[in-house]
Amino acid sequence: MHGGQGLLLLLPLLAVCLGVQGRNQEERLLADLMQNYDPNLRPAERDSDVVNVSLKLTLTNLISLNEREEALTTNVWIEMQWCDYRLRWDPRDYEGLWVLRVPSTMVWRPDIVLENKSQTYSTNEIDLQLSQEDGQTIEWIFIDPEAFTENGEWAIQHRPAKMLLDPAAPAQEAGHQKVVFYLLIQRKPLFYVINIIAPCVLISSVAILIYFLPAKAGGQKCTVAINVLLAQTVFLFLVAKKVPETSQAVPLISKYLTFLLVVTILIVVNAVVVLNVSLRSPHTHSMARGVRKVFLRLLPQLLRMHVHPLAPAAVQDTQPRLQNGSSGWSITTGEVALCLPRSELLFQQWQQQGLVAAALEKLEKGPELEPSQFCGSLKQAAPAIQACVEACNLIARARHQQSHFDNGNEEWFLVGRVLDRVCFLAMLSLFVCGTAGIFLMAHYNRVPALPFPGDPRSYLPSPD
Repeated sequence: MHGGQGLLLLLPLLAVCLGVQGRNQEERLLADLMQNYDPNLRPAERDSDVVNVSLKLTLTNLISLNEREEALTTNVWIEMQWCDYRLRWDPRDYEGLWVLRVPSTMVWRPDIVLENKSQTYSTNEIDLQLSQEDGQTIEWIFIDPEAFTENGEWAIQHRPAKMLLDPAAPAQEAGHQKVVFYLLIQRKPLFYVINIIAPCVLISSVAILIYFLPAKAGGQKCTVAINVLLAQTVFLFLVAKKVPETSQAVPLISKYLTFLLVVTILIVVNAVVVLNVSLRSPHTHSMARGVRKVFLRLLPQLLRMHVHPLAPAAVQDTQPRLQNGSSGWSITTGEVALCLPRSELLFQQWQQQGLVAAALEKLEKGPELEPSQFCGSLKQAAPAIQACVEACNLIARARHQQSHFDNGNEEWFLVGRVLDRVCFLAMLSLFVCGTAGIFLMAHYNRVPALPFPGDPRSYLPSPD
């Protein structure tokens, strides 16, 4: 009976011994190291000792950049190295075991969290440093070529890392030391060039082409320009939803869209002004000599426009000689504007041309006298002939007034054409120069060759 009980007590002891002998060296080492280990205590043998922590950042993916919220999303690995004197062992005691991997929750860790700005600590407890490999300090964000995935919108130009010390701050206060990792990125512009810039340039070119419409087609010009203005407003609204709401800096694409809006508005204003000039008439406006000289002679020659010169406008006789109650009016004969004769002179002119003689032949039988003697004076003519002459004078005056009115309208229309051509050249020059200037600003607005101006170091691995 006693022998059976002893055997039962021996079996658990044997199992424990066999279990201890069956454990591998890693389990035995972990049990020995964690026997009296407290993960909440700083690994310093004395209170005055400072724990040196080396930092290394490995970038695996640059996911996206939310410009509106100013947030950069990345995948990174933070490698921290420090020395914990409580985790020491002699490899000869554990069959040559040199490396032991344990969960991070079991050991003391520096309270370091990667944030958008920086994390600072007191130098009395932790001294931050940059990692070193092969005797070289890693002053850059490390990129694993096998694990890194390139971003389709942003290209990484520089990735320096700096250890910064603030001599003005006390050493025991937070902020005296910090490790800053920089990412200097540049946008890949192909997406915006194809989807925003190129359509805006083409649409704005349509606004410039409205100057090829006739000067009097102001309604059609304004319609096309306003449609272009609405299209540009849609693009500006789409861009405004992506850029941050800040007044410190304005993106170039917003500047360019605003420039296109200004040019289109100026085109609408030009169309209204040209339409106002083209529809003027002698009844509402009188054209000055300077305007006629500049817009009908000088500018057409400079712009190589084919403007046919008009006959000078007829004017009234300032000192008419009255006879038989009729005044003098001008009439155009051939290419020279002559003073329209009074009724008597007109009658004598037609008499010389044989018209009066033809009219007298149709009269009833009258005295057999020569026309020159019979119609020597209008007073001696029959009342019917005098009325006919007065009717001819009325027709001549009406035709002269209509010709004068048409010539005035034609002159204002030609002024509108010349003004339209001047506005076209001005807007075309403004559009081309403004577009080229903003594109050159984008071309020269690049990341500098070195990450920090005045610092000759490139913060990249040495070629060797």
